[in-house]
Parts: sequence; C-alpha cells; structure tokens
Amino acid sequence: MNRNEKFVITVNRELGSGGRTVGRLLAERLEVPFYDKVLIRALQEKYNLSVAEIERLKAQSNSWWANFKRVVGIGQAINPNLFLNQEDDEPETLTTEMIFQTEKEILLGMAQDESCIIAGRSAFFVLKSHPNHISILIQAPIECRIKRVMEHQKLSEEEAKKTINRVDKMREEYVKNFAKTSRYDTRNYDLVINMEGKSEEEAVDLILKYIG
Repeated sequence: MNRNEKFVITVNRELGSGGRTVGRLLAERLEVPFYDKVLIRALQEKYNLSVAEIERLKAQSNSWWANFKRVVGIGQAINPNLFLNQEDDEPETLTTEMIFQTEKEILLGMAQDESCIIAGRSAFFVLKSHPNHISILIQAPIECRIKRVMEHQKLSEEEAKKTINRVDKMREEYVKNFAKTSRYDTRNYDLVINMEGKSEEEAVDLILKYIG
C-alpha cells in the first residue's frame, strides 16, 4: 500500500478481540478518518440516505461523499462515541438487502473520496477490488474475547459466551448472505492478527510495519 496516495484500510474483527479499538488507533496514527457500521447506520437514518438519494447526489458530483461531508459538517475528528456507548463493539441488528446496498454505496463513496479506515463486516468484500486497499482481520482466543466482553459489557461469563456465539453467528450469516464467502476465510485478507498477548497499540505497530 502506498501511504502517499489515497488509500483505504478495512478492518474486520471478532467481538471481544479489540479490533474496533485497533482500527480507531490506527486511524489516529495515520491521521485519517475512522468509520464503522454504527456511524454509517446513523448517517442513513439521520439524513435519510438511500440508494436513490445517493444516486441523486452522485448525479450532482462524482465526489458526492466529500460534498456530503462538507454540507452536514462531518470532520476528520469525528467522534464515533456520539453514536456508540463506551464499549468495544456495537449490538448487532438484522440487515436487509436495501440497507446493505445503501451501506455499499456509502463505503464506495468514502473510499473514492478520501483515505480512511473502515471497520465493518462487509467493507472487506465491497472494497476488495479498490486500488491501494489493505484488508485486515483481527482475532483473539475465545478466553480473551470472553474476558473483554465481560469487562466492557458488564456481563457474567455465561452471558458473555452467549453474546459472542450469537454475534459470531449473525456476522457469519451476514457475510455469507451478502458476500458469498466466509469471514473466517483468511484468503479474504492481506493481514491476520491474533491479539493474544498483544495490546491494541502493539497491533497498530504491526500494521504500520506491514504497510511500510
């Protein structure tokens, strides 16, 4: 990946792996925006973004995302916690085909108009052919994931296990349904990081070393 040109890094992660935090810290180190599903969904709902509306914006300008950001006042220093509780991962919700197609258009617009880090289940697939793109998967042993979910979501060990199993199943079904692949297939990624024994900062250092 050439850091001197427009780039996009997609981060897929397991619940409780710390992957969202890794993505956010990476964005800070590279001084580029960080986007995730919660922000994208909030934009859809707040500004009534649909495929039809995006097509209308694209007809006005090829750089519709850059123009949209300027109009609604989204800056590089956007705080994702405006749309998310102080937890590492967001609740999962069912996604319809229409919502997926809208998210796809937003992701493509982001990647076309600016360098950025995008965390989300489908970004690695939607942007797989995008130039100057690196796809990363963040994983962790189940014991580490359970501990993290217990701490961040204030759950018992049994509740954390059930939450992880439920989210893993929903995310895998989502990827299989819309991307026709498995999120666990390492062939979908340029870099896979196991977080066992690593801090989020150390994971970011590994990514930056890989990028060069």
